[in-house]
Amino acid sequence: MPEQVQAATARDAAAPLARGEHTHGEAVLPAPRKAVQRNSVRGQILDALRAALVGGELAPGEVYSAPALGERFGVSATPVREAMQQLATEGAVEVVPNRGFRVTERSARELGELAEVRALIEVPVMLRLARTVPAARWCELRPLAEASAVAAAGGDLARYAEADRAFHGAVLALSGNQQLVQVADDLHRRSQWPLVSGPVAGRRADLVADAAEHMALLEALVAQDLGVVQSLVREHFAGASG
Repeated sequence: MPEQVQAATARDAAAPLARGEHTHGEAVLPAPRKAVQRNSVRGQILDALRAALVGGELAPGEVYSAPALGERFGVSATPVREAMQQLATEGAVEVVPNRGFRVTERSARELGELAEVRALIEVPVMLRLARTVPAARWCELRPLAEASAVAAAGGDLARYAEADRAFHGAVLALSGNQQLVQVADDLHRRSQWPLVSGPVAGRRADLVADAAEHMALLEALVAQDLGVVQSLVREHFAGASG
């Protein structure tokens, strides 16, 4: 167990469990993707839970208790409970009194609505930026688009989700409107719970196609081909996946 987590465990050992919170009858938890290593235990757990949610390790509709998740990550229930409360504000989970947290089940309609709202916000901004941002600035975003392509090719859902959000956030940041960036990022994150369902091979194909649109969009922006930019941006959001 990492030293930071050991210290957090010692501090939190005396924290009582929520009344009635238990681990009976829960879904079996898979092994964690990787050991927790950064200084903030709550931040580490939040990142690990986000990766588990996007990757499908925590299943939609299932209820998980903070003690069980804490045992999985080698920490007390307290930082897990705090992280889950943050995820609840993001719409990824919902509180189940006396039991824990249920992973949100997104319907196709909900995901479609999120994609529509994102398009209403992001498409006009991207089209405006296409007319005003010099080609050199777009070239600076190429490593982000390449990172999303690498994650997609490997079928790493959690890594792709972060790379996808990083790319879109960097594009919108060129507007200079931080409120816009924050709102769009929140909507984007909500649309990734869960990211994609179905067989792993099918998910990888969807991600690869989505990442390819990032690269094609950048090429059109560098070339200042506004017609292609408009077509790609609208198609990207119509796919409702990235």
